[in-house]
Amino acid sequence: MRTASGPTLNTMTPLEDAQAFVLESCPPLDPVTVSRRDAAGLVLAESVVSGEIVPPFANTAVDGYAVRSADVAGAPVELTVVGEIAAGAAPDREVGPGETVRIMTGAPMPPGADAVVMVEDSERLGDDDNGSERVRLSAAVPPGAAVRGAGDDVEIGDELFRAGTQITPPIEGVLASVNAQQVVVYRRARVAVLSTGDELIEDGSPLELGQIRESNKTMLASMLIEAGCEVIDLGVVRDDEAELERVLRGAASRCDAIVSSGGVSMGDYDVVKSVLGQIADMTWMQIAMKPAKPFAFGRLEGTPIFGLPGNPVSSMVSFELLARPALRRMMGHTRLTRTSVVAVTDAPLRRTADGKVHFMRVNGDFGDDGRFHVRPVGAQGSHQLAATASADAMAVVPDGEGLDAGQDVAVLMLR
Repeated sequence: MRTASGPTLNTMTPLEDAQAFVLESCPPLDPVTVSRRDAAGLVLAESVVSGEIVPPFANTAVDGYAVRSADVAGAPVELTVVGEIAAGAAPDREVGPGETVRIMTGAPMPPGADAVVMVEDSERLGDDDNGSERVRLSAAVPPGAAVRGAGDDVEIGDELFRAGTQITPPIEGVLASVNAQQVVVYRRARVAVLSTGDELIEDGSPLELGQIRESNKTMLASMLIEAGCEVIDLGVVRDDEAELERVLRGAASRCDAIVSSGGVSMGDYDVVKSVLGQIADMTWMQIAMKPAKPFAFGRLEGTPIFGLPGNPVSSMVSFELLARPALRRMMGHTRLTRTSVVAVTDAPLRRTADGKVHFMRVNGDFGDDGRFHVRPVGAQGSHQLAATASADAMAVVPDGEGLDAGQDVAVLMLR
């Protein structure tokens, strides 16, 4: 690695060193307090401690009859039905000896009752001579049967979720159940994304010789959303240094990070490289991996800038391995990288020795043996996004001649 306005060294940086450098430069954002309703997908910056018990009262886990367990010890028995309690209703009398109350799942237990007999173990007998409803219960139950006690799930003072926990839908439900109206979280990173180049067309007009459709920015914007970021789409910036500087400075003033593609390789003059070299503190790298060897990282007025390579597959791989983990750290995540599993190759993964780790795009499925079996997607060129787009994972193939079918290989799951 090297900090300067442009590359001067041909040495390659190990991927692990580049990742460590970028992560160290992207600490978590300042925590904020938000409404629980706005917290979905965010990461807790403080632990959540319950201020209420769940459930708030003893209730039945089944539809049936609330009884005194002593009354049904000799089942089958006949009891007098003295009431009915639906979920959301409150009991209005105590259950005495020889009595029972018909009760619905979730309804509060009436005083005097200590168990519930399921409705499947009951038979309605109609009214007796006094007009009282009678029921035959055929099951004996111990005290506490089918009863969910108050605080059975959560007690006051319980630490429900620790800092670093991502708020999933089930966690949202728990927060609602304990009346946690606000939570302290790391907010979504606001990330500007742009592409540069006079050759890029995004308005659907016919292409002229030398022009191509813009695709990197479109892909990266969706990848940023998938990573949990708020995306600010800056569009395509033409090859004009003054305009690019204006756009970048504006993004740095209102965003938490900037992602651009193109202009970071070891070639000749490029507008992106020229402008960033003048206005930002940049580090230009040649990383020992394929694809996505060129990469740039730095800060503009304190805002991190990720300079990804221009070839679309390289841009995707560079984002996955370098930008995405750093952005997730900024948003408070502790698990930064994609899930990795040890897969088995169903077809050879061929390569040549070049001093780099190759990230080969593969498709895969879990087999009857419980293992993830992979095979390469058709084309592996850094410009061939169509083949890569359907990949399920990236196989980490170490330097050498590759792997034969049947060998183990580490893969990063993309889906």
